[in-house]
Amino acid sequence: MLPGGAAEADGAVRRALRAGAAARSKAMPNWGVIGGAAAALAAGLYVLWGPVGGRRRRRRGLVPGLLNLGNTCFMNSLLQGLSSCPSFIKWLEEFTAQYKTDQNPSPEHQYLSLTLLRLLRALSCQEVTEDDVLDASCLLEVLRMYRWQISSFEEQDAHELFHVLTSSLEDERDRQPRVTHLFDVHSLEQPEITQKQISCRTRGSLPPVSNHWKSQHPFHGRLTSNMVCKHCEHQSPVRYDTFDSLSLSIPAAVWGRPLTLDHCLLHFISSESVKDVVCDNCTKIQAEGTLKGQSIENQRTTFVKQLKLGKLPQCLCIHLQRLSWSNQGTPLKRHEHVQFNEFLIMDIYKYRIPVHKASQNELNQKNSEETTPGTKDRITVKPSDAEQPSGTKPLFMNGACSSSFLMSPGTFPLAAFPECSSPVYLYRLMAVVVHHGDMHSGHFVTYRRSPPSPKNPLSVSSQWLWISDDTVRKASLQEVLSSSAYLLFYERVHSRAQHQSLELRAEE
Repeated sequence: MLPGGAAEADGAVRRALRAGAAARSKAMPNWGVIGGAAAALAAGLYVLWGPVGGRRRRRRGLVPGLLNLGNTCFMNSLLQGLSSCPSFIKWLEEFTAQYKTDQNPSPEHQYLSLTLLRLLRALSCQEVTEDDVLDASCLLEVLRMYRWQISSFEEQDAHELFHVLTSSLEDERDRQPRVTHLFDVHSLEQPEITQKQISCRTRGSLPPVSNHWKSQHPFHGRLTSNMVCKHCEHQSPVRYDTFDSLSLSIPAAVWGRPLTLDHCLLHFISSESVKDVVCDNCTKIQAEGTLKGQSIENQRTTFVKQLKLGKLPQCLCIHLQRLSWSNQGTPLKRHEHVQFNEFLIMDIYKYRIPVHKASQNELNQKNSEETTPGTKDRITVKPSDAEQPSGTKPLFMNGACSSSFLMSPGTFPLAAFPECSSPVYLYRLMAVVVHHGDMHSGHFVTYRRSPPSPKNPLSVSSQWLWISDDTVRKASLQEVLSSSAYLLFYERVHSRAQHQSLELRAEE
């Protein structure tokens, strides 16, 4: 028998326990729903990000991942793609070499080139790091110093960031002083500056620009625009425009016919008619047949305009435009799969100067003097593709090869294509950026080659990696070629003769 106060307390406890049990029994169905939702969310995160515990220690053969700072998958995917391009990293090393000899160095975080080089070297395993996940927020900070306000919490486009980086690198190059002041005694004492160059400065002429300021980044190329009058067949002077990436629209799909990268490239260089253009040659011909002093109106005719690739870069970035618009004006994403290969031949898209009176011997001699990317902008003199017989098909269809070719172990099987036994502009696939989702939201991932072995740094690895921010796993070539590419990164493959030519020019 409990005392009165104790009995009342014991009764209150019993009533509370009964109320709690009743509440728990009522909440059980809700807990089941919540538990199921949590399990589904965990499964989705596991599929997308992989096991969390497995990211603590990087396995052999993998590269570091990048921390997602909110919505920075666009930046992470692009950095992984750029880090798979050895020529770009080598150019950054040469570009930033002048900062090491700078007598009044600025903080390193003020230079985009140094920040970018440090990140790319770490992602390509050229710098020893114990971290398997890196933080690329330093890149956003340095871009803000270049007046680019890029938020880490808003979804951005990887292709737009690519152009931000290339244009900012050009701005950094152009900001450097190109003329040394006469009273800069230290610069005048440099051994590479001759007395003749110093005397030229006193007369006001510009000194020679150093080599690392002359060179463009390896993604720099040139487009040619050719205009021909339909009436008199007069060709206007060829115009040149620069490009950092080829932005290709995807042509309309034909039922039963797969879309290939060649279809996009051919659509890019396809000719178009431009009406109501003043033709100086037609006007001149008209003036010759009239009396002196009689006024002649400018003759307007229709011109045929065609784009070609005047200078192909060492690193080729191809952007497949997946944005389209509905009849109501709303943005839509195109999900078609565009077939592409591990190797890409660009010879048929290269601009050639038409030959009229050159002998075959002179033609062969000029062909042997072909300039490779990264050197002077001389163009091979060969018959243009427009002069080839009608009905001639391209020698090679990029993206429409046999499965045996797609499974080639890192080398181009030239024996399988005798007519393409010596392509001049042959490129190897280095990385693919893929966008999952729609035009309003989504996620960027990257397929890239694994870095070469430290024992053989000049080799090209045949192992592919799939990277989603801080998650890295191995992938097969078939998986890469089956992806819906948004950005393609290719790097030019040089033959032995071209390598020898480059070495001779470097010695000169």
